[in-house]
Order: sequence, then structure tokens, then C-alpha cells
Amino acid sequence: MMRPRQTGNNSVVIFGEIICQKLKEPIEQSVYKKTARDLTDEIRTNCESLNGNRSNLEKHILKTLAEEEDFDKYMNYIHNPRDHFKSFIRVEVSRYITDKFSVSVLPKMKENIKLLQQKIMKAAHESTEHVQVNSGDVGLWLKSFTQQLSDELIFSEKDLSGVKHDDVEVKLLEDVIKKELTAIISEISSRYNTETFPVKLDSKFRPDELLIDHFCQCCWVQCPFCKATCTNTIENHDGDHSVPFHHINGIDGCFYRGTTNLSISICTSAVASDRSFYPKSSDKSVLWKEYRRAGGVYADWSITPDLSELPYWKWFVCRFQKDLEKYYNKTFEGTGKIPNEWRKYPKQDAVESLDKYI
Repeated sequence: MMRPRQTGNNSVVIFGEIICQKLKEPIEQSVYKKTARDLTDEIRTNCESLNGNRSNLEKHILKTLAEEEDFDKYMNYIHNPRDHFKSFIRVEVSRYITDKFSVSVLPKMKENIKLLQQKIMKAAHESTEHVQVNSGDVGLWLKSFTQQLSDELIFSEKDLSGVKHDDVEVKLLEDVIKKELTAIISEISSRYNTETFPVKLDSKFRPDELLIDHFCQCCWVQCPFCKATCTNTIENHDGDHSVPFHHINGIDGCFYRGTTNLSISICTSAVASDRSFYPKSSDKSVLWKEYRRAGGVYADWSITPDLSELPYWKWFVCRFQKDLEKYYNKTFEGTGKIPNEWRKYPKQDAVESLDKYI
């Protein structure tokens, strides 16, 4: 039995449907990409922990650590600061997206897909006019259509190679696309929710990854005495490493030679004293005030003598004394006995000191 000959109307419907099906994934990718960029800008403006510089971010990290009082997280921050920063940013972004999805994320997605739908229909209409003015065919229409969308969608004539369209009536194509596109836009929009949003995002355009790139392309060299991380915003910067406030040395497991006593020295106070230290892998002591003479990593740091100290780390050592002692198998005893005045700092004062000094 012979099949009925395909009419021009049938051809245009099939061709229009194929175009819209081919556009489905590029439309979805474009909407998520544009929304992610818009959202990143919004988060940088509205999220308190992410709306400033790296020092502001670190202050919020330290506040969160104090609120949670999770020793393992503290150790991750001290020994793997870059990883901790990344994790913190991811958590903050995820929380923001979840909390603001219905009032911010969803409206952005709907607006972006609406604008894209309008642009596609405009491209279809102008392509039809272009064909009529130039007495062209569907091939010319397709070329014009894809070129107009090239800056918005990953879509080209190649996506339709092998699809027969010789007898397609161009004047009917615009109406077919309008109808099919409306259905596809509705289908894509119906899948918008907090679960699919992070899954659908390309890793390169995720708000958390964009913010990680912004905050983490910096110096991560740690002080050889206390593990405080250099705050220079350039990764391979010229000049010395430095931090506004150093940790207590025992936080990194440093201890007094010949004992099992964890150190309660603070770098900025130590370099103002007449005391000395033993560089790692050395049997020769060096005066703290001449610490650069130890060479190597010690010579790359600028540690300014300063008797002002951040109460936050004194509170931390008191709060987690037993955890630190167990972690390093050392004790805060003898020379490393924690001063009684350190124990007077409540957590609230320790946290507030971050606002005062950082």
C-alpha cells in the first residue's frame, strides 16, 4: 500500500516541532546560566558573609565556628583553610538559594525564560521577513534564525543537518514555532524547584563556584609558627606574607622544646620579647625578634611586634583545651599553662572582638 504524499502543511508542522525540540536543552541551559549569574550578583550584595572582602568572609567563618563549637571543623579551618573556605561558601550559597527560591530565584528564572521566548519569536519573525524580502527559501530562513540566536543559545544549522525541509512553507513556520515553543517553555518551567536548580547548573556557572573563584584566588600560605593564613588577595604576590592577627602557637601543635607542653605564645608578642625558638628540623635556637634568620619559610613573613592580641583565640584555647590536648597528645601545663585571665573571656566577647579588630 502506498503512503499518502506528505503535504506542505505536514512538512512545516514536523519541521517546526523538530526545531523546538532541538531548542529545548539550549533554552534550559541558557536560563540556568543567566539566572546563576544574576543570582551570584544578588548574593554578593545581600548575603552578609559574602558581600565584602576576604577578611569579612573569614570573620563570618570564625563567628560560625564559634556558634557551632565543632572542634573538627575548627581543625579543618586551621589545617585546610582553603577547603574550609570553599565548604563555607557552598553552604552559604545553598542556604541562600533554598531560603530565597520562591521570592528571588524562581522569579529570575521565569523572567529569563520569558525574555528568551520573546527573543526566539522575534528571530523567527524577522527571519520570515528576511526570506520574503530576499525571495529566499527555508534554508535562508534557518540561517537567519540561528544567527540571531547565536549569542544566547548553543544552537546552529548543524543541529538540523539531515532533517528534510525542502518543501516547508516558510510563511507558516512562525506560527508553528510559536505554538510548539509555548508548550516547551511550559514544560521547562514546570521543573523549576530547589532540588533541580543545583543539579541543572553547569559547574562553571554555579553561584558557589563563581564566588569560590572570586574569594579563593588569593594567597594561602600559612604562618610557620601558628598556621594563620596570609591575607594577601593575590596568590603569587610580591613581598612578605602577613596577617592582622596571629593564632596561639599551640593551636598548630607547637610545644616547648624538651617538654610535652603546648605553646601559649602568640607570634606578635613573641617577636617583641627576648625569647627564642627552635626552627623545625633544627637544633639551633633563634631569637624570636630575629626570626628571619631561621631562613626558609620564616624569612618570607612580616611579623610586627605588637602586644595587642585577639581575645577570640584565647577563648578558643580555653573552650577546646581538652580537645587540643587529645588531638596533639600534648598538654597546656607547665610553661604552657593557660593564664587565668584568658578564661575570663565569654564566647560573646570573643565573637565581638572579631568585629572590633577584623
